[in-house]
Amino acid sequence: MEPVYGSIVTFARALFTAQGLRFTVTGTDHIPRVGGAVIAVNHTGYLDFAYAGKAVLPAKRFIRYMAKHEVFEHKVSGPLMRGCKHIPVDRVSGGDAYKAAVQALKHGELVGVYPEATISRSFEIKEFKSGAARMAIEAGVPIIPIIVWGAQRVWTKGFPKQLGRTRTPISVAVGAPIEPFKPAADLTAKLQSDMKELLLKVQDDYGPHPEGAYWVPKRLGGSAPTLEEATILDRKDADARIAARRAREEAKET
Repeated sequence: MEPVYGSIVTFARALFTAQGLRFTVTGTDHIPRVGGAVIAVNHTGYLDFAYAGKAVLPAKRFIRYMAKHEVFEHKVSGPLMRGCKHIPVDRVSGGDAYKAAVQALKHGELVGVYPEATISRSFEIKEFKSGAARMAIEAGVPIIPIIVWGAQRVWTKGFPKQLGRTRTPISVAVGAPIEPFKPAADLTAKLQSDMKELLLKVQDDYGPHPEGAYWVPKRLGGSAPTLEEATILDRKDADARIAARRAREEAKET
């Protein structure tokens, strides 16, 4: 057991128990006991990574997540991220992070990625980036899809955190490994298709989805935006971030 990662896992277990979270974890036999693999997780909330981590614990493995480099620069989170051997990503120039991830995979690590890149406001599967596929191909390792459902009820974009004792059910499902093949675009399409299918199954098994609830997709009667509506919101956010960055740069120049 790694001291830093192990301590965080112990703390997380105690926190989840205090919150009363009710986990259903399936497909853990798909996690290899040894060897590298890309762990592809859907992204509906800020704590997906922590819940997905429960799926690899029976194999006595840890996931090395790729995360924005700002987290590594924080005085509290930085030492923890480095102690867990996570991989910093510079969103302006991500080449070094990609190389580090491929090396980690070749050395037998499980590297965690969000193929959607950002949280899905619709709680449906968004368009995928090709990074997971390209890494798997270059390192010669499988991609293992993981679906987390219910995380958006605890903490997601645009809604208050629900970190108290909520007894929220959380489902974590591991899909069958996908062996790498070229081209990366086809592998990405295969991964996206498998994760969509797995998400539908998890949702069917999850239980009632209250009509009009913010955390429920429009398709299931909830008030979440459709995938198309969410894409428009994401573009507006991206434009706002670009405008803010330009304003900061202009302010520095004056």
